[in-house]
Amino acid sequence: MSAPEFVHLHVHSEYSLLDGANRISDLVEACVEDGQGALALTDHGNMFGAIELYQKAKARSVTPIIGCEVYIARQSRHAPHSKKKGNGYNHLTLLARNKTGYENLIRLASLAYIEGYHFRPRIDKELLFQHAEGLNCLSGCLAGEINQLFLTGKEDEAAAAATELRDIFGPEHFWLELQRNGIDDQNTANEALYRLHQKTAIPLIATNDIHYLRAEDCQSQDVLLCINTGAKVADEKRFRFDTDSLFFKTREEMGHMFRDLPKSLAATMDVADQTDVTLEFGNYHLPIFKADSGETSEAIFERLLEEGLERKYGSANTQARERLEYEKRVISELGFVSYFLIVWDLIRWARAQSIPVGPGRGSAAGSMVAYLLDITKVCPLKYGLLFERFLNSARVSMPDIDIDFCKEGRERVMEYTRERYGEDHVAQIVTFGTMASRTVVRDVGRVLDVPLKAVDALAKKIPQGPGSKGLKHSLESDPDLKALLEEPALKELFELSLPLEGLARHMSTHAAGVVIADKPIMNYVPLAKNGDDIVTQWAAPQLEELGLLKMDYLGLRTLTIIDRALGNIAKQGGTPPDLETLRLDDEKTFALLMSGETQGIFQLESEGMRKLIARLKPDCFEDLIAILALYRPGPLESGMAEMFVRRKHGKEEITYPHASLEELLRETYGCIVYQEQVMLISSTLANFSLNEADNLRKAMGKKKPEIMEKFSEQFIEGAMSNGCPRATAKETWDNIVKFGGYGFNKSHSTAYALVSYQTAYIKAHARCAFLAANLSCEMHESDKVKVLLDDARQAGIEVRLPDIEHSDWEFEVEGQSAIRFGFGAIKGTGVKAVRAMVDGRKRLQESGRLISLHNLCEEIDPALVGRAAWEAVIMAGAFDSGGHNRGAVLCALDSAFADGVRAAANRKSGQGDLFGGAPAGPGDTADGVAEAGDGINDAHGFSKGETLKAEFEVLGFYLSGHPLEERAGLIAMLSSGNTAELQEQAGGSKISLAGMLMGYKENQVKSGRFAGQKMARFRLEDLQGSVPVTVFPRTFAECRDKLEDGRVLVVRGKLEDGSEEPAMILEEVLDIEEALARFDGGLVIHLTPADADNLGALKTALEEHRGKQRVYFQVTGDDGNSRRVRAGAEWTVAISQDLARTVDRVLGPGRTGLARV
Repeated sequence: MSAPEFVHLHVHSEYSLLDGANRISDLVEACVEDGQGALALTDHGNMFGAIELYQKAKARSVTPIIGCEVYIARQSRHAPHSKKKGNGYNHLTLLARNKTGYENLIRLASLAYIEGYHFRPRIDKELLFQHAEGLNCLSGCLAGEINQLFLTGKEDEAAAAATELRDIFGPEHFWLELQRNGIDDQNTANEALYRLHQKTAIPLIATNDIHYLRAEDCQSQDVLLCINTGAKVADEKRFRFDTDSLFFKTREEMGHMFRDLPKSLAATMDVADQTDVTLEFGNYHLPIFKADSGETSEAIFERLLEEGLERKYGSANTQARERLEYEKRVISELGFVSYFLIVWDLIRWARAQSIPVGPGRGSAAGSMVAYLLDITKVCPLKYGLLFERFLNSARVSMPDIDIDFCKEGRERVMEYTRERYGEDHVAQIVTFGTMASRTVVRDVGRVLDVPLKAVDALAKKIPQGPGSKGLKHSLESDPDLKALLEEPALKELFELSLPLEGLARHMSTHAAGVVIADKPIMNYVPLAKNGDDIVTQWAAPQLEELGLLKMDYLGLRTLTIIDRALGNIAKQGGTPPDLETLRLDDEKTFALLMSGETQGIFQLESEGMRKLIARLKPDCFEDLIAILALYRPGPLESGMAEMFVRRKHGKEEITYPHASLEELLRETYGCIVYQEQVMLISSTLANFSLNEADNLRKAMGKKKPEIMEKFSEQFIEGAMSNGCPRATAKETWDNIVKFGGYGFNKSHSTAYALVSYQTAYIKAHARCAFLAANLSCEMHESDKVKVLLDDARQAGIEVRLPDIEHSDWEFEVEGQSAIRFGFGAIKGTGVKAVRAMVDGRKRLQESGRLISLHNLCEEIDPALVGRAAWEAVIMAGAFDSGGHNRGAVLCALDSAFADGVRAAANRKSGQGDLFGGAPAGPGDTADGVAEAGDGINDAHGFSKGETLKAEFEVLGFYLSGHPLEERAGLIAMLSSGNTAELQEQAGGSKISLAGMLMGYKENQVKSGRFAGQKMARFRLEDLQGSVPVTVFPRTFAECRDKLEDGRVLVVRGKLEDGSEEPAMILEEVLDIEEALARFDGGLVIHLTPADADNLGALKTALEEHRGKQRVYFQVTGDDGNSRRVRAGAEWTVAISQDLARTVDRVLGPGRTGLARV
């Protein structure tokens, strides 16, 4: 018996979030393999996958049936979901039959979120009546209204509901949906549906409610449900599907299952035959810019450009005039005048509102029109930037102008956009979080109830971030991972994770994407709500294909930093620099850049970038543009970056692929660094039009051999027509292919180099103001705060502790060279709490009362500043200026906070106002003069170690001291030097350093003979600074058990060769006792003439540590000369940690060392 004709009409993909376990591409392929000519997609309450289905199904000659399994409120979508009050919801399967039905489905899916969202996006019968045209309807799964009525014995009501739906959609467009999944309730419902069919002649239709692809995926999908509901798999009372048959069944399987009802199978073909939905791609739906003046968009465009040309070039500049006329013509012919005016208007408005806007980003900086409209701030003529890189008239595509706004002003620009173009014409863009490799392992481990420690160990074996290749690759390349999976529970976890990896997990809002349309967005795209955001249900690439204007409003923190730095300068009485007119050859700025002190400077602060800068030593703005282009994997790995450095400094001859290209490549020393250079070479040497050259540039990025072969022939023939020998033309082409493929967008690099220069300029000329601004903007990233604080200290800037009398939310400049720590960087505080503290402090100051813990607690409402916030600021040192130990202040908090709660209660009841103020507390006498104690007993104080531990807990780093200070002598004793001295040592030098391990990270080697093996990186921190340490696979295997954040260790190895900043390659690691036990030399004690009076005490101290190791005195005289003297036999000692502490107490820290004898 041959398989019947049949198609699946009730199908869930991964976009039925944490419920469906199907990828759309897999479903389409399953259709092709089984000869099913159509496929519906009916995700729960949304159309997230509709465009993906349409495109992938069409590509495989499968008819896409766009649908949605809607949630329909039993009463009203406007009322909250409540089963008790009769307003629960049911499921209903809707399928778009034609274009009208598709548009109505979009409206229903949108309004379900916008008007009906409560736990689920819900429609109701009212909306169904209004938007039923063009839709086919199936009665739904077991959760459908008709089935639920049958199951509660309400057959008459079920029949009425079915008749109502038939009347809404029409008799030819409504079916009773049968599913045979083995569930008892479903069997009961099916029998009732058959009786209803016989009674009403409403046709039956067979579906299978697909949730996973293959029968064997049932368990993974069940795990997915548990992740969704937060239940454990072993929980017998949890929600589950009581069937294992919700997979993609073949025509044969469906035919066998419904062999008694062949018409129900044939009905699926009726639905497929009725479906005629054609989507339009490539037609633009751009909003028309309307000016308040009433001018046409063309007239405004012309006027603004003429004004910009006169202002920036003068009307007599023929080069600028020709470029402008060319760009204007292309923009007008492509119909993008309104687009440019929309962008101009947004940026103009933002600047008028004092919202900082970046100088440009991406290829838009290559447009003269954008420059004249002040959309961008870099001259395309001066820097050789190409319009065709931005807008290619031979390859029509939407322009893409991304805009950087100050992070804190971005939302205001969004509000303006909605006001300007209409709330319903503007939406943000959806994006989907996925079940990434580590995430899915942790999720699955949690629901399987695998011990957290075991799950964590497994997850850490899986690489994450850019370049990671997923679970399967990890298993194939990591022997340690394979060994872990010998444990049955972990093996099951891993196998269940594999099919779930990469599935959509949740909906979120794109960080920057905004869409603006000429009509309400809902005319083109379904909408959803994500929190308070109205977002499109389709992602950015799909929106662009549908012809919608997508813009990126990026919140760039650097613009906020610049704005605050300029404000800090003004607050201190200085004159902030005018960034619009900055000279780009400032000596002080380039001196700072060449020093490598680029912490906090835009795009230049990473360790690798600082190394490149130190080698390249930029001395002009063009070098800065090149650095941003060179610091990427391609140029670094290919050797192009090093070639650039060598040629700049005269260590390698500068050569050009052809003499005619010298002018194009002079600024990059003959290296092909930019995509624009590739375009200009092909135009200059081989007669490509710039549009053709842009197509070549794009083809190089895709690396398709057949396309590159065509361009190769065109290039060589074009070059030969200009008198270039074939061999030279071929060699030039090969050079372009080799290095041009790594070329970067010069337009973007130039615009961002300007931001880099601006931040460097401010840091060079107003370091304190700049770092305070930077710290304020990075205050929630403790690692970054620490780096910036270290940078400040190295520059001689005093970093003052947080102080209850002086600190505010942000870091503040104090005097000429000090920064006050901001309360906002303390974990456990918040904006409201800090504002209340500052306001309470001001009220105490104004009333002449002491700013004490008790007075503050009584003055400030405890609902605004809770106990945890007070604890955090105390532990951070905010009350140190009162002269009390932090532990003692913390102990006094109980009493102070209790008094504050009573005072607040009294104020609320009115008692606090009876005599014109709050009651006196233990810190106030009757006349308002404070007693010194404030109820604080210093006997309850912290030790130094406890103080630092508490400080680290609330700051994420040490501020007032360091745990190593107590071991300074030991650290010095076990080290061949300190981290601050490494700069003076040559690459390859053997070194031994003692310190604290910080920032430990493991990763896999990606290539070479150690590919797939584990290695590690960390920073070793001593009291002078820190040094990065790399642990290669062989060493890693030997010492991995000792490597742990916070451990004090001795590391031995060598300095990296060719590294401008000190970096160490680990060869051996020892704990302290190991290092001391293995040492067979002597003790060196450093002395100066000032120590003469302490020699007796020193001898006594050493006698307490008698042993066999000799003592040497390194004596430095008043003249600065130093010599080593061996002490007599009576001075021999046993070297230990206690000995180091003893010498520290007598002479001061860091006076001991070890000597090889």
